Amino acid sequence: MIDPKSPCIVGISRATWRNAPVPEPLSMWTSMARDAVSDSGVASLLGSVDAIHLVHCMSWTYDRAPQRLAEVLGCSPTFTETSALAGTAGQRMVNSAAERMLRGESEVALIVGGEALSTRRLLQASGQVPPWSYPDPNASPAPVDLDEWFSPTEWAHDVIQPSRTFAVLDTARRAHLGVTLKDHANLEGELMSRLNAVAAGNEHAWFPTRRGPSELTTVTNANRMISSPYTKYMVAMMDVDMAAALLVTTHQKADELGIPTDQRVYLRGWSFGRDATHLAARAHLHRSPAMEIASKDALSQAGIGIDDVEHLDLYSCFASSVLFATDALGIDPLGDRELTVIGGLPYHGGPASNYTTHAIAETVLRLRGKKSTFGLVSGVGMHMTKHVWAVYGSDPGSLTPPDYAELQRKIDRHQDLEVLEELPGPVTARVVGSTVSHDRSGARASALIIADVSPSTRAYARTSDIETMRWLEDEESVGTNVMLRPNHDGTNLVELVS
Repeated sequence: MIDPKSPCIVGISRATWRNAPVPEPLSMWTSMARDAVSDSGVASLLGSVDAIHLVHCMSWTYDRAPQRLAEVLGCSPTFTETSALAGTAGQRMVNSAAERMLRGESEVALIVGGEALSTRRLLQASGQVPPWSYPDPNASPAPVDLDEWFSPTEWAHDVIQPSRTFAVLDTARRAHLGVTLKDHANLEGELMSRLNAVAAGNEHAWFPTRRGPSELTTVTNANRMISSPYTKYMVAMMDVDMAAALLVTTHQKADELGIPTDQRVYLRGWSFGRDATHLAARAHLHRSPAMEIASKDALSQAGIGIDDVEHLDLYSCFASSVLFATDALGIDPLGDRELTVIGGLPYHGGPASNYTTHAIAETVLRLRGKKSTFGLVSGVGMHMTKHVWAVYGSDPGSLTPPDYAELQRKIDRHQDLEVLEELPGPVTARVVGSTVSHDRSGARASALIIADVSPSTRAYARTSDIETMRWLEDEESVGTNVMLRPNHDGTNLVELVS
């Protein structure tokens, strides 16, 4: 028996704008919604939309974004929502739509997002304000509650940029596995090159240029080091002009509308969990308990194992997010599996919070018309903190929505450590993760470390000392003792122990 409320994706669309004129985000969303309706084959479907789920837009803040979109489309949704800023957003919007359908609150939902960040950057570089419609006069300068995400010691140590935090996690994982710096660079070069190969064959990719492993990892004038071990060619590219949309209906509504079964792809399982907000608080800096528990839960809901999944798109803002995911799934990152369907955030392009919407659209295309075929999509938010997973299937099946509270209780059983806001004085500490950030000239600028002060306490520390930065970047520092000294500006300084 098929639950008549089972959610299925019946229409998809996506587009990349490479040349001017590039439409403003509202026009992107409108275009994508209409294209998704066209893809569904049911011209009247737009009039049946009762829910609009809008992925957060970084390019422009509208005064009433979902309502503005509804007005332009001429539909009358009874429910609208806008996501938070996060790499999990597109998939979480699908999950939200599915849960509302299972509760009988919705029958047709539109999930849409789009960014014109490349265009906005070009306009701002020439001193222009984007001439876009309906600006919000009360727009917040920050799209998230920064006090929720960053403690005073994290502000002081600049534990803000994802290129730094994901790099620290990368070094913690590498050292835990006992992999040398050289071997790890080779592994990540091959890993990212495989993502790049998919992007090179994707007409929608922002960077369809094929690059080999050494080209991605070798530092050149065109490929400067950002934060070790990540070069420019290895990090997510957010400044793109892209949009995508998904139309979700219940199984029953799809039947009523006469949508062919081979047009539908069903959401078969989904989950979400959060690791500790503050990076240094995580007892397991080399892995993600939230990834492990949430991915297992999504697969369990679908009644399958990872070996049953044919198509994967693992969130790839940085290599560490892919490697943490393959660890969680228990698969070889350099095995026979393709780990992305669209090419990854550095090469396909990572349009702010909307990457997963593009990945879902391609997953749907690959599953349509197949029998007993599955795809798995993941998303990562903030500093490897939020984790969303979803299983898609070509056929419907039984559904049991996740118990988010119970999942989070399982994750929280992994005891967090105390992050020291202040040190009482100079202390000897053991490095558990580090990275060295470089300026635009390519020179080493500053280093960030996380260190164990005691079995239950950790601290952040920084340094701009040339010799210390060289040691942190070129030699194995994890597991080594250093001296931390509190500074007058609220930071802790790193000194080598002779």
